[in-house]
Amino acid sequence: MKTYRFITTISKNGIIKAPLLERLYGKEVEVIVMPKMRKKKKAISASEFVNKWAGIINNKIHNEEARYLYLIEKYK
Repeated sequence: MKTYRFITTISKNGIIKAPLLERLYGKEVEVIVMPKMRKKKKAISASEFVNKWAGIINNKIHNEEARYLYLIEKYK
């Protein structure tokens, strides 16, 4: 049987709203409730930031084409 996944919020009175799945009407289903995990962004140090963006925000690179070529060379 096909599995459906959707994200919803449980209301303050405990009601879970599901999308309309007409092919499941009248059928027994299994429901698993799991809190949504939030992805944590990894903090980077100031030196890592500078190393990552130095060629982009450097005033020596004046036009888009030069920036593009710099990035191509940097990430070979």
